[in-house]
Amino acid sequence: MLIWLAPLLVFGLVVFVHELGHFLAAKALGVYAPRFSIGFGPALWRRRWGETEYVLALLPLGGYVRMASRQDQATAFLEGGNEEREVPEVGANAVPPTITGTESARDWDPNAMKPFGPKPIPDYRWFESKPLAGRLLILIAGVTMNVILALVINVGSVSHYGRQYTPPVVDTVLEGRPAALAGLQRGDSIVAIDGSPVTEWQQLLDRVTASPGRTIALEVVQGGSRRTISVRPEEREVQNELTGRRHRVGRIGAGPVRRVARESVAFSDAVVIGSDSTWKQASSIVDLVRGIFAGDVSTSQLGGPIAIAEVSVQAAKFGLQTLLGLIALLSINVAVLNMLPVPILDGGQILLNILEAAKGSAFSERTREYILRVGLVAIALLFVLVMFNDIKGIVQRIL
Repeated sequence: MLIWLAPLLVFGLVVFVHELGHFLAAKALGVYAPRFSIGFGPALWRRRWGETEYVLALLPLGGYVRMASRQDQATAFLEGGNEEREVPEVGANAVPPTITGTESARDWDPNAMKPFGPKPIPDYRWFESKPLAGRLLILIAGVTMNVILALVINVGSVSHYGRQYTPPVVDTVLEGRPAALAGLQRGDSIVAIDGSPVTEWQQLLDRVTASPGRTIALEVVQGGSRRTISVRPEEREVQNELTGRRHRVGRIGAGPVRRVARESVAFSDAVVIGSDSTWKQASSIVDLVRGIFAGDVSTSQLGGPIAIAEVSVQAAKFGLQTLLGLIALLSINVAVLNMLPVPILDGGQILLNILEAAKGSAFSERTREYILRVGLVAIALLFVLVMFNDIKGIVQRIL
């Protein structure tokens, strides 16, 4: 059961929140939105409330909000193609359905707007009728909701579970390295660095990393008594796993105890810690994308839906906090990647709208369709790549 529920929760929540952002912004600005779909392809469940039909579709790898748009013909293929069989398309050339079957008869409402009825869509309800600022607000609302979801999870997790940290207690000392040569021993507790108090291992790591070749003073509790030892971190070259860049850092050859401690914090502190965590997640993804385009990061590190599903199951096994952390990370991933200037993504649509505003007129329907199809090819190639990586990983584990 966990194999199915965990991925559905992770995928579903992140996609739902993203599309909800577009939907709420469109409704707030008066844009007609006849369909809100989670997933693509044939509908497993659908129901119409008010002027919108809500759909759960077969392929849970995304979703969309269909809005009244005069470029609907160009974008329909991105949302499962022509929907005349289930719900007739909405667009400049939309026509009432021919009521010949039970499904069509059920959908048709003589008092509703197209595609559910004969009433035309008022000019002010079209996406293109809104000023540029309004259109950009609708397009960026999905990304904004993803950031808010990650922020709420990160802040809420710290507030509820407390701040996690690794105590500054030495567990491993490598022979012949600076820590061992200075007299640091297993079980030592580090209480200060150069006179500054230390409460967690990360503080020691940060100071050592930033001090290659420079002596630092460690105040430690050893055998029940305090003593001060001087350590000179050796200079080492390491490669950033995300960006692929190499840089020099300090290392002393010591490792912490494998124990995670928790500390209750005030809500105001949880907001600061959670916000910082969200910012670091976003920054790491930006660095990863930059590294891929610069050729510093191998595309073999990219994972697809299978990898995400596997990680979701593993996270669920470790508990709700870990699963929520994965949702926050994936939500930030979706936010950052959706802002790339690829035509079918939010960032690409934002760029198209800005270019049209600068041009003074909309691109022709054919030009828009060509642009969007280029974007679709790019996303399709990316999907093939991540699926190849996923399948390759499964095969390697089996063999």
